[in-house]
Amino acid sequence: MKKLKKRIIRIKSEEETRALGFLIAKDIEAGDVIALLGDLGTGKTALTRYIAKGLGVTENINSPTFTIVKEYRSGRLPLYHYDVYKLGDGNDLLDIGAEEYLEGDGVCIIEWADIVADVLPDDAIIIKLEYGDKESERIVTIERR
Repeated sequence: MKKLKKRIIRIKSEEETRALGFLIAKDIEAGDVIALLGDLGTGKTALTRYIAKGLGVTENINSPTFTIVKEYRSGRLPLYHYDVYKLGDGNDLLDIGAEEYLEGDGVCIIEWADIVADVLPDDAIIIKLEYGDKESERIVTIERR
């Protein structure tokens, strides 16, 4: 996804979320950092689950709210799934050793990434999820920082 241009996508169902996750998984590479932004319930964890499945991850994906990070190594790339909701800022993320993951051999997906925006790589992929007009609709903005 190195040449990603800003895209705005409306997704209206779980199946469309799945398709988007698989599309993202197809294009991501080792070293990519995906920053997920959005209110509670907008689908950050669901999108992460489908990206993981698209990478071939076989483990169950759920939010690492209490552990901050979960590692999955069964896919074509290692996946490091962060939930930084309980952190204060980017320094807190670095204090737990995230720098080696952010610059590592896998893909980092960070939920609530706006909290740690100050330490995200310059080329992070920013995915913002917002509520749409209908209950199941989401507006997804994807761009490289």
